[in-house]
Amino acid sequence: MSTLKRFFRDTIIYGIAAVLPRAINIVLVKLHTNTLVSASYADSTIYFVYAAYLNALLTYGMETAFFRFFTGEKEKGKVISTAFLTLLGTTLAFMFLALFYSDELSVHMGFTSPLALKILILVTTFDTLLVIPFAYLRVTNRPIKFTFYKVLNVVIFAIFNLYFLLYVPNALEYGNYVPGFLAEHFYDQPLVLYIFVANLMGSAITFLLLFPLVFKFKLNYDRALLYKMLGYGLPIMISGLAYVTNENLDKLLLTRYLGKEQMGIYAACYKLGVFMSLYIMAFKMGAEPFFFNQAEKSDAKITYSRVMNWFIVFGALFMVIIVCFIDLFANLLLGQSVYFSALEIVPVILLANLFLGIYYNLSVWFKLTDKTRYGMYFSVLGAALTVGLNIIFIPKYGYMASAWATLATYILVALLSYLYGRKYYRIPYNLSVNFFALITAAVGSFISFYYFRANYLASIAIVLIFLAGIILTQKTEIKKIWKT
Repeated sequence: MSTLKRFFRDTIIYGIAAVLPRAINIVLVKLHTNTLVSASYADSTIYFVYAAYLNALLTYGMETAFFRFFTGEKEKGKVISTAFLTLLGTTLAFMFLALFYSDELSVHMGFTSPLALKILILVTTFDTLLVIPFAYLRVTNRPIKFTFYKVLNVVIFAIFNLYFLLYVPNALEYGNYVPGFLAEHFYDQPLVLYIFVANLMGSAITFLLLFPLVFKFKLNYDRALLYKMLGYGLPIMISGLAYVTNENLDKLLLTRYLGKEQMGIYAACYKLGVFMSLYIMAFKMGAEPFFFNQAEKSDAKITYSRVMNWFIVFGALFMVIIVCFIDLFANLLLGQSVYFSALEIVPVILLANLFLGIYYNLSVWFKLTDKTRYGMYFSVLGAALTVGLNIIFIPKYGYMASAWATLATYILVALLSYLYGRKYYRIPYNLSVNFFALITAAVGSFISFYYFRANYLASIAIVLIFLAGIILTQKTEIKKIWKT
């Protein structure tokens, strides 16, 4: 089997664990938009934005540090104990303090109900304590078990979403059975709160099932090892917080400048960009081990160039397909037409996510040369650009400013990584082919969205023309892969 064929196979296998839970969440978007007004959907978005920030902050890079030191230390139990007990101590301290001040914090964080913040604190606690058990499953090559628990978590979340948002309201309306306490107090809280309760149920049940893994090892806390792990992990935490800022700060700023209703509409349409996110996530899961495995081979740089080439080609094709049939996807996922007013952000967000994937591809140079601090620099600079562009342009251009800011940020970090990579680890990327695919995809998407919207004959023609262009420009490469 050729190197690229093996890479494609591994990407698909790794992608299942990453994509399936996200795919279930995509299905839930329509349920949420059909049952919640846009302002309530905004509350849900704010909740998960803060969840992303707290997860990055409370894990402080310990997951990646665990991978790094677990493979290098002889006493594996010591690494597990040190990492888990450290996270346990800091997470419980956070939980007690945050719950104690939750009423005051909920006001400053924009929650309409203090109970929503209390649930978020508990969910974040469970999710943080699951980091090391999940990391242990990955590092010991147990992908099936890892995937099972990841999927189980989101399945539980989905089941309770259906129960609270569909079954209970209908049961109450038609006199069907609902547990007494729930029947009496169901409408005492806003409907969006039950999405958070469903999230808590998924995290709590998964935690209870995985927690016994920790007790398989003798508790052996090593302070010297902790200092090494913190030194390795804290820069990763900064990169993680910067990434969360790039992905989520626009929602918080839109709430401030435009109100929850407009932010809810923007956030719902932003979800259509998740198709590209799923593709990138699957690629990243397969690419990280693949890149390291290829590093010592004489043709490694050629292989990295070919991977980049095909990543952009497939990503550009996905972008064209999604934009050409955007109304079909919108009807499938969003439901209510009130959310369609922000569909013009989707082509921009898709292109932005494609550049994010290009950045992940380019990041191979600083991972292989142990210059990961550059990844932190690029991420922080990107976060600063995101903040600046949103604050300056949202008041004048609305949510389109946030979409273009996301695109500008990911173009910047990709460009910086490429330029520095030429200095430290030069890879012969086929720039002419890569730019051709990106430009034709962007032009084709623009023409489809603004001139042939909902004209499906024209949309099919655009997709076929783009596909023919891929075949013509890549025919030599396709023959190489097919023959090996």
